[in-house]
Amino acid sequence: MSPLQQQGLDDTLAYVETLQREHPLQQLFWECTLRCNMACRHCGSDCLKQAAVPDMPLDHFLAVLDEVAEHCPPHEVLVNTIGGEPLVRPDIVECGRAISERGFMWGMVTNGLTLDLDMARRLEQAGIRALSIDLDGMADDHNWLRNSPEAFDRAMQAIQAALTIPDLAFDVITCVNPRNLPHLDQLRQLLVDAGVRHWRCFTIFPAGRAARQSQLLLNPEQLRDLLNFIVSTRGEGNIDLSYSCEGFLGAYEGLVRPYYYNCQAGLTVASVRADGAIAGCLSIRSDYNQGNIYRDSFWDVWQNRFQPYRNREWATRRGPCDQCTAAAYCQGGPMHLRDQDGNLTMCHYQQLKQLAI
Repeated sequence: MSPLQQQGLDDTLAYVETLQREHPLQQLFWECTLRCNMACRHCGSDCLKQAAVPDMPLDHFLAVLDEVAEHCPPHEVLVNTIGGEPLVRPDIVECGRAISERGFMWGMVTNGLTLDLDMARRLEQAGIRALSIDLDGMADDHNWLRNSPEAFDRAMQAIQAALTIPDLAFDVITCVNPRNLPHLDQLRQLLVDAGVRHWRCFTIFPAGRAARQSQLLLNPEQLRDLLNFIVSTRGEGNIDLSYSCEGFLGAYEGLVRPYYYNCQAGLTVASVRADGAIAGCLSIRSDYNQGNIYRDSFWDVWQNRFQPYRNREWATRRGPCDQCTAAAYCQGGPMHLRDQDGNLTMCHYQQLKQLAI
């Protein structure tokens, strides 16, 4: 690791320690539905067309936003509506408009199945500021992972529609797996030709349906190939590609992201689940909920709980983290890779160490 990378890690550690003390709320995710119009192989939340938990009424969530607005400027908080698939809510445009009218920035993560030009106009008029669309490879790879023969064409339609919205913070998200990994160069060219400027690659982790499909997970050599692809793509400068917050990456830190690894869950990021639970980011499927809006003050929970997120000493002393020299920097890894018992389900740094990287 270079001296520049070491300095970046030290600076990031100091930054994280500040956030642990001050925890300014910057992103609030709302799981506005657990229903979905797809049945993806890798779904971390096992979403269904008919969910056991009903959609949260809009006014219940707006009460949370009104409380947040009493304590911090709304324009400094991005409210992301996700699911499930948020566009299955018939009132999703009304939801977004109400969020925007309260002064919050409004964003959405969608599979794009029902996002066409008409919906894009409606989202724009409702004040959408950020949008992420899933595209998991070329047609065969995307349709396979999404379990839908029309998923790819619909996603491309959604991308073109999103590109018509002015001043939109827009990116494409790709879940990389052994099937689509060899075709990432083709996907890169497709996105560049389409006019996409920002792209994020995720790797699949063992939660929800993916916990039962180990063939979706990358082995150490495949992970290395992905990271090398990202480094190369970033060097070319034709599209802003970055790797997600899946954990500490050793020698790849500072090369595959525009920042050094840190988990923002519970530090700047909170979530309200469909059942009212207050948690960190919604990638966390194990029960690290800190309260519930139906019995607790959201702001009180945000200010005074979240101890498992803000003091990660417990995580650095469990399993392989206990003897790991990187534990001080990775803080025990991302919270979404911890199971119900607090054990780490996977570690990219350990994978890369097998390859002496």
